Amino acid sequence: MNTDVLVVGAGPTGLTLGIDLARRGVDALILERADELFPGSRGKGFQPRTMEVFDDLGVLDAIHAAGGTYPVCMIWRNGERVGEQHLFGPALTPSEDSPYNRQWMVPQWRTQEILAARLAELGGEVAFGQEVAGLDQDADGVTAHLSSGGTVRARYLVAADGGRSAVRRALGIGMTGETVDPHPMLVADVRVAGLDRDNWHVFPPAGGVGLLTLCPLAGTEDFQLIAQFLDEDAEVDLSPDAVRKVVAERSHLAAENVTEVRWATDFRPRAALADRFRAGRVFIAGDAAHVHSPAGGQGLNTSVQDAYNLGWKLGTVLAGDAPAALLDSYEEERRPVAAQMIELSTDVHHGKVQRGGATRQMGLGYRESPLTVETRASVAEGAVRAGDRAPDGRVGGVRLFDAFRGPHWTLLALGADAPAGVGAAVRVVHGQAHGAYGAGLFLVRPDGYVGWAGDTPDGLAAYLGRFGLTG
Repeated sequence: MNTDVLVVGAGPTGLTLGIDLARRGVDALILERADELFPGSRGKGFQPRTMEVFDDLGVLDAIHAAGGTYPVCMIWRNGERVGEQHLFGPALTPSEDSPYNRQWMVPQWRTQEILAARLAELGGEVAFGQEVAGLDQDADGVTAHLSSGGTVRARYLVAADGGRSAVRRALGIGMTGETVDPHPMLVADVRVAGLDRDNWHVFPPAGGVGLLTLCPLAGTEDFQLIAQFLDEDAEVDLSPDAVRKVVAERSHLAAENVTEVRWATDFRPRAALADRFRAGRVFIAGDAAHVHSPAGGQGLNTSVQDAYNLGWKLGTVLAGDAPAALLDSYEEERRPVAAQMIELSTDVHHGKVQRGGATRQMGLGYRESPLTVETRASVAEGAVRAGDRAPDGRVGGVRLFDAFRGPHWTLLALGADAPAGVGAAVRVVHGQAHGAYGAGLFLVRPDGYVGWAGDTPDGLAAYLGRFGLTG
């Protein structure tokens, strides 16, 4: 079997990449070792920047319909409610430039269903029950050897197969990191009688047992249970009876209040970063490249944005519009971001940083990227620069996120004339100086970041030519 891009892993990272490649007309195949999509709620929270990605990929309405906002934490002690805690600080009001300015909850299993449905709508494919047992690569492509005995030949391979990535290990790429918390944790999806769904219920450590939380999962009848064990050597029992026992020991609820245990796993929070994100024609993304403490909700969001960064670059190179060297920028841009988000997650876990602000991922960008060109001699403090996220807004009667949506580039001509010679692959929006942009020319990449900015078009044609975008 031959394909242009082979994606290993049908989690949020692999499915996001599959969607982005499919809408670009790239021949891609996703392999998933399991016989079905992941069944648990694990990564349940989306940051505002990821919601913007989902807007572009055409799944935002489904994500909104499937989820909800995070509830206020309710602290319990001795069967009594003793106080509230706002996990993310004061709620932020959506604004013109940041319309999805709040965290949104959808259990991971439901997110993957939505992404898989969008992939199928675009003609993409997931092959279940297919495990990569080894791979070889040469100057022209990669051959993946399957445990079933078959092979797949691809021009490029992307490993999105999780924190224990078999592909990463086969490549000999190491991960550098640390255990964030030595205490083992139980995570389970449960149904609970006798507990309201208006709060995220928190039962602090007491009487020699560790923390218990029960979070109502938006759009479902389930709660996500998280329980920490104080004994670092504890073996976490995942049986339904053991899960019920944990709830009975740590809360006012009885074991029989847990009417169903739908999924359970155990883990020890750790933080680690792959030494490289690329080896020849093979890329690693998502948890295969970086693992985080769940505190602050950065892991899944960073993973989705890995795929969003890599998709347009693979599409551009495979179309012959840019040299293969463009793909070097994936690691150059994403590895520093992943390192920053790992540090942030760890600091949130240890209480050094509060959720909100940086955890929303709206301030991340690529100002130091080799793809970023800022030609203006002076830019006002707080104004949009090349390398920054391109904010939403209305310009000349056009909503900018509507203009950005799709696999194309967008040129904003704000209080400035757009030059001739811009290729048909670039959508041009004309208008007056606006908001954080001010006046000037702003070339917005397919992933929603400003690649080039200037007061005049000098140098723009040369930049466009790097991506085959001249007329």
